Amino acid sequence: MDFRLNEEQQMLQDTVARLVRGEYSFEKRLEFSETDAGFSVDFWKQLGELGLTAVPFSEELGGFGGSGVEVQSVMTELGRGLCLEPFLQSVILGGGLISQAGNDSQKEILLGGIASGELHAAVALQEPQSFYDLNDVETRAEKNDTGYVLNGHKAVVIGGHCADLILVSARTSGDARDASGISLFALKPDTAGVERRNYPTIDGSKGCDLTLNNVQVSADALVGEEDQAAEVIEYQTGRAIAALCAEAVGIMEAANELTLDYLKQRKQFGVPIGKFQVLQHRMVDMMSELEQARSMAILAASVADEEQSDDRRRVLAAAKNVIGRSGQFISEQGIQSHGGIGMTWEYNFAHYAKRLIMINHQLGDDDFHLERYASLLQAS
Repeated sequence: MDFRLNEEQQMLQDTVARLVRGEYSFEKRLEFSETDAGFSVDFWKQLGELGLTAVPFSEELGGFGGSGVEVQSVMTELGRGLCLEPFLQSVILGGGLISQAGNDSQKEILLGGIASGELHAAVALQEPQSFYDLNDVETRAEKNDTGYVLNGHKAVVIGGHCADLILVSARTSGDARDASGISLFALKPDTAGVERRNYPTIDGSKGCDLTLNNVQVSADALVGEEDQAAEVIEYQTGRAIAALCAEAVGIMEAANELTLDYLKQRKQFGVPIGKFQVLQHRMVDMMSELEQARSMAILAASVADEEQSDDRRRVLAAAKNVIGRSGQFISEQGIQSHGGIGMTWEYNFAHYAKRLIMINHQLGDDDFHLERYASLLQAS
């Protein structure tokens, strides 16, 4: 099969690559991570002005109608630059949930802002006890005369510390871990009863935990049908997994380039350490892992927008497993090749490694997806 990008896809990837190279040096990234937002507001505006935040949305919703392949082109380059901006949370997950389940009014108002980059969305789907099971929802939404009252806790809401809108999953019926009975709500963080505990994550980004204490929302805050959000969440997290795989590939490419460059420059006993056969073999292993990860990322992108099926679930689980293992291998071997400098905060390789570890734990780690793949295979 021919996996080369077509002319428009290549132009899109080149546009993002030029923007990242010109505006996102490692030194600037360190500065961005220390700001209140935890990312560059100006760079986020540029993404919106260039239409990059509108890539995955249909033309009817003001987007470009991009598929998983176009999203892959954007995410790979954002990964190479270790960009901190909430593209995954706001555009892919937040925008995806609204575009699939939202009513006409929500799509017109909310998606317009997300597609332009003017509205920053986050998603609160995980809970302290859930351990990657997004159907394990104890947060409750009780219906009353004016809408719903939300009570519960949400954990690791990346980008939620400064989001304008947070999409929250809550149980409107059933018991914890039931697939049925989960609903989705569009919540404004400044609503009475919403508490955010903000913190930095290991990869330099920021997030928060949410506590909901008798939070009153209107009936218009419900996104999609009541009790029917589980399938929407599963489908859109599948798209997010494909995007994460693409980001990871961009990071692995940059990490391998850094390692190879270091092996060529660092000298010991009067010769570059890259001349040592054991390090050459290690570099070959790292490149082999990258190629395997790239193949799986392409496969994941090709099924990201297909209709839900067990085949799609298996591909995405396999891709996330391979990406997680490859990312960990490249991180470990790269640090081993660099020595002590590879773990220091001031050197960029450590940040690539930390982001790869974080990606492995987002939306299920490699062990979780290996078990998921095995169970899907047995059920077929």
